[in-house]
Amino acid sequence: MKICLNGNSHEIDAPMTVLVLLKTLGFADQPVVVELDEKAIFPRDFVSVLVSEGSKVEIVMLAAGG
Repeated sequence: MKICLNGNSHEIDAPMTVLVLLKTLGFADQPVVVELDEKAIFPRDFVSVLVSEGSKVEIVMLAAGG
């Protein structure tokens, strides 16, 4: 099924939680901000919020430095 991931079309196997998507993409242990269908998702909700067909997902990695 297709989703829009950071502005690009992306295929995923089935509806999955935000946490599973992050793990699949290699972001599971990284500090990220996730927006799903133009709404920010709290990290505590990553385990319960579903990404499904046609979802628009934005993932932004947080970085610190000077």
